Amino acid sequence: MMAYRNGTYVAFHANGTNIPGKSDITYYQLMRAWSARPDDDFTLVNSHEKASAVRDTSQAATLRRSLHARLGNSKNMVLIIGQTTKYDTDWVPFEIEQAVDKYEIPIIAAYVDYSVPIRAPAALRSYWPDALAKRIDNGSASVIHMPFKKAAILDAMRQFSHNNLPANGGLGFYTNDAYLTFGIVG
Repeated sequence: MMAYRNGTYVAFHANGTNIPGKSDITYYQLMRAWSARPDDDFTLVNSHEKASAVRDTSQAATLRRSLHARLGNSKNMVLIIGQTTKYDTDWVPFEIEQAVDKYEIPIIAAYVDYSVPIRAPAALRSYWPDALAKRIDNGSASVIHMPFKKAAILDAMRQFSHNNLPANGGLGFYTNDAYLTFGIVG
């Protein structure tokens, strides 16, 4: 039986902590806050909330099963990319591998250090975890790259799915006109 895939899976480098301000969990919490506001049109059908919660002390096999369930319910993945994301050696690479190789969902790469349009994603390669770089290089990943801005992320979450992949394979980006509609200039 195939899962109904309407969720967005959010991946980020936790840097060994769940304390906001100490890792990219801050940006995940911000996305959850955007979604929780009743006067905001940002809606996150959060795949993390669709599977049973797994405590930090859970065994790796239990966590992997939970992550598979979450990814199986997802139509896309937001990968929050900061300066330390590429140093994650366990969960972020696993999540990228599974999202691309098994579940064939597009990745929405949202860069926290950028507030201007991203027009040349290959120039940001130094931010990419090896698992992402490998899949972009071999052509198996469908990725749209953008700054971590609500309007752009919301558009990508609504637009891209396992049934509607971004153009340009792993090096997708928005046009200047699209950025103008999002209120992002530069």
